[in-house]
Amino acid sequence: MGHETHESRTVTWLGTDDPQRADTATINLEPERLSAHGASRTADYAASWSLTTTGNWFTENLTVSVHGQGWSRYLVLDRATDGSWRAATKVSGDSDLPEPGIEDPASLTGAVDCDLGLCPATNTMPILRLGLVHDAEAAAELTVAWVEMPSLRVLGRQQIYSGSRAYDDGTGTAAVTYSSGDFSAEIVVDSDGIVIDYPGLATRRRD
Repeated sequence: MGHETHESRTVTWLGTDDPQRADTATINLEPERLSAHGASRTADYAASWSLTTTGNWFTENLTVSVHGQGWSRYLVLDRATDGSWRAATKVSGDSDLPEPGIEDPASLTGAVDCDLGLCPATNTMPILRLGLVHDAEAAAELTVAWVEMPSLRVLGRQQIYSGSRAYDDGTGTAAVTYSSGDFSAEIVVDSDGIVIDYPGLATRRRD
């Protein structure tokens, strides 16, 4: 069961791993698709981004701009209808960061989701597509195009999503188990699949 109405939500997350990081996103939810834009600020850099998906919450475009002291980076990441990914980048100034862009195109084979590092907003697409808000039995292993922050390097990553607690009208939350490599966490989301609490990363500020 996915999102079936048009709704716009603006949320802010505060970093739990880095108390100086704050992320804000406006997410426009439509039946089986979304668009969003947001910003992130840390002690070392500021970033802004925008995202669009096609039907079934497949990533269409992610654009990210990052600015630090004496340097900046820009990434446009597109997924074509044939499933291929391409990236355009721009770099100015000097930093010790890895080069931006897709490191290994073959690692993105089969990927339909982008995952913007440190930002909980991009978890919403696979959660909605897999129906994890309402189905605690659903599970899938996915390949995603993970965008490292603040370098904007794009890496193929394996991620596993599984339902652990379906949406509860009493608490207004559902729980999704997420794992990648050695990391695992139970992510708490609302009825729209938007992250409320991501242990070790961020927690949503109350309205």
